[in-house]
Amino acid sequence: MSTTHIRQELSELEANLRKEIGALPQFIEILGAHYANLSLGELIDRLAQSHLAEHPLFCRLNRLDAAFCQLDLGLYGLCSDCETEIETERLTQDPTEQRCSSCAEHYQHEHRHELRLSH
Repeated sequence: MSTTHIRQELSELEANLRKEIGALPQFIEILGAHYANLSLGELIDRLAQSHLAEHPLFCRLNRLDAAFCQLDLGLYGLCSDCETEIETERLTQDPTEQRCSSCAEHYQHEHRHELRLSH
């Protein structure tokens, strides 16, 4: 997959996440009416300073920001833990995926207690 195609896919995901934000009054209350003009980093910073940092949408925004950064650095598609290539199926399913299947399984096992508490 080309960098241009990946960037387009991530941009579409960002547009969808921004639509979700627009549908949630509690986000608009924190971000203000002009949230659409904020950069992704500014959105994340403002939400991090609020009680909405625990919201699943905040996690998705962080993952999206990480994917954009990895793309800019030429590291997109590499596992953040072991640095091997993430399986194409995983990236197709979720273009913001940060781990290969092996590391994701290990991470879930190691953090199962934390993951259970956050759901």
